[in-house]
Amino acid sequence: MANKVRTTFANMGWMMISQIIASVCAFVWTIVTAWYLGPSDYGIFGSAVSFAALFGIIIDFGLPTYIVRAISTDFENEHKYLDNAVSLKLFLSVLYILAVFVALLILGWNSKLITITLLVSFENLIKSYHVILFSSFQAHEKMKYQAITNTILNVLTLAFIGIVTFTDFALIGIAFAYIIANFIALIYELYALKKHTILPRLSFDFRFYKVLLKAGLPFALTGLFYTIYYSIDLVMITQFSTTYATGLYNSAYKLITVLTLFYTIYSSVIFPVMSKLFKNEKNLLTFSFNKSIKYLSIATIPIAVFTLFYGYDLIGIYGAEYIEGGGVLKILIWTVCFLFINGACSLVLNASHEEYSVTKIYTLAAIFNICLNLVLIPNYSVYGASVATVLSEILILILELYMLKKINHLPDRHLIYDLTKICIASLILGIALFVLDLNMWLAMVVSIIVYFAALFLLRTVDEDDKMIIRQILGK
Repeated sequence: MANKVRTTFANMGWMMISQIIASVCAFVWTIVTAWYLGPSDYGIFGSAVSFAALFGIIIDFGLPTYIVRAISTDFENEHKYLDNAVSLKLFLSVLYILAVFVALLILGWNSKLITITLLVSFENLIKSYHVILFSSFQAHEKMKYQAITNTILNVLTLAFIGIVTFTDFALIGIAFAYIIANFIALIYELYALKKHTILPRLSFDFRFYKVLLKAGLPFALTGLFYTIYYSIDLVMITQFSTTYATGLYNSAYKLITVLTLFYTIYSSVIFPVMSKLFKNEKNLLTFSFNKSIKYLSIATIPIAVFTLFYGYDLIGIYGAEYIEGGGVLKILIWTVCFLFINGACSLVLNASHEEYSVTKIYTLAAIFNICLNLVLIPNYSVYGASVATVLSEILILILELYMLKKINHLPDRHLIYDLTKICIASLILGIALFVLDLNMWLAMVVSIIVYFAALFLLRTVDEDDKMIIRQILGK
């Protein structure tokens, strides 16, 4: 167990460093882009990103998740999985671009929106190759090279967006900044694969394509419905309201996205480990699940509490034009708490070969979200869309806990005690912020001190946590 813990947290360390760099870069370029474009054009960009994402199932088709699980338990056939997956994506890529283009024509969006959406779609195409190739790093638990690739990608994206702001290329320039950065990072990724794991070769085994598509389908459907209820709101706001309203919503949504990037670290590192544990040591799977929820909650709940008090100050970073988005941010921030817990539940279900259950859950959530948006957006605009997203996350949590109970992986009572302590510490933080009424930047420092002092006094760190820390430190 010691080696597993040390390897897992070493990988998390690499990914954490990478994600900190990525989050800082994303935070800066999000603000710079918003300043540069203004709410209306920023709304167009947000709509393009969300619309292109809705068709992501075509190029992704659940292949990365399935291949990570497959390779983690069957290294001998790694070439067969990766070689055919990469070649299959060539066909899927053509279908993806065609589907996006036809859908844009049917909706009748203006030429500016169509152009930007197609460029974003091309960026998504390159990203899809990143994700499928990352499968090899994840399965081999060599996250160092994925971390380096992510760092290169994000630093270059920030640099290119910075350059664009000194030009008159506007939306077109921003879109190309993402495309070029992704392409350069892909070149490094191929080099790292060749040197440290395996470099895929194109293999056109059409019979095996059927195996990949069938196995990836439940993950693809889960991803599709997950994307629908996370992206459809921006598209629907554009359709039923204005691009200005979309820009306000997108400004809050992007700040949330920066936070949720940390979940990427967790899922990419933990999922292959969970797959192995399910096959060999199911008790450790439950242990990993409980600790994951505990640590993710420790990180996210206080952030949500802080944002509840300083939402308008945080959104004000974009500039006075976006200040109305502060109310949206105060609502949307709670999706982060549920997203991390729901994500941990989904990973356990996927690792336990219950992917069809996850698909059904996200299907229901997507339908629920669309229905809520149809009712709430016309009446409450961006605030209605925010509430719909939070309620959808709550529904997912309820359904996933029900499924975990059926397969005897429901969190134990010790986790309930831990979550209670975390909520009490967060409540103490909220009371301190309310009473002190500090400047936002000073409040950040005070919040860290108050929150971790409360966690310490409540004895939130138990013997298992100390053991994990010792294993990480090699003691």
